[in-house]
Amino acid sequence: MPNRVIDAHQHFWDLATGTYPWMASDEMKPLRRDHGPAELMPLMAGSGVDATILVQCRHDLEETRDFLAIADKYSFVAGVVGWVDLRAEDVAEQLTALRLLPGGKRLVGIRHNVHDEPDAEWLCRPAVHRGIAAVFEAGLTFDLLVRTRELPAAIDLARRFPDGRFVLDHMGKPPIASGFSTFWEDAFRELAGYGNVWCKVSGLVTEADWSRWAPSDFDPYMQIAIDCFGPDRLIFGSDWPVSTLAASYSDVKSIATRLTAAAPSFADRFFERNAIDAYHLSTERNF
Repeated sequence: MPNRVIDAHQHFWDLATGTYPWMASDEMKPLRRDHGPAELMPLMAGSGVDATILVQCRHDLEETRDFLAIADKYSFVAGVVGWVDLRAEDVAEQLTALRLLPGGKRLVGIRHNVHDEPDAEWLCRPAVHRGIAAVFEAGLTFDLLVRTRELPAAIDLARRFPDGRFVLDHMGKPPIASGFSTFWEDAFRELAGYGNVWCKVSGLVTEADWSRWAPSDFDPYMQIAIDCFGPDRLIFGSDWPVSTLAASYSDVKSIATRLTAAAPSFADRFFERNAIDAYHLSTERNF
């Protein structure tokens, strides 16, 4: 195992401070309570995880401010992937203002819940392109939260911004429970062909059958990921606490470890170095 492990994808939320439309369904009811650092830290310690990247949950600038304050207080938060309205005229100014806040140096990326947009080509809109250009001009990374439907638009985006850094969340959410999709695989492979895209091996347990998955269910997908992205562009993420719908924190870590079992030298990159490279994480604090 590597000297340090970074969980590059986790969330916090406080239900008193905002609304989360994606939690509205009955199946999401177990998530409808507060989740914060005090709950996560012992789980990290029990699984040998040293640091995390805290990722946005809702389209709200105030959440990003709150997350930066958490990063300022808790040294284990190595980075924050926040949110700004990419269609706004003042994206650059908003990013500058966020970086001036306590914890602002920990802002490493921006994300939008693209797979919740009615328009499958939301990422193709000129106003969105303008906002993403501002993200890259600020030296930040853009997280791609997409499903199979939006992968073509993500491919177009990677092509348009060859000098930008993208991270594909949750492997593009392959439809594991419903059966293998060649359309997902073809689009996934095409996106991986762009060297400016990294991929998080995260969120897989909630794409499987929540109550009847087995660790081996994920092996074919993780094999495709290593075949496509290689050892230098795959990143570990837990997707906690969303992942608790289907698995424990330690279960998710164990599943990810299967990817490195046959190539132990890959573990250093998968669990630490690739996240540092993709997000230009500062190592000034000994997380």
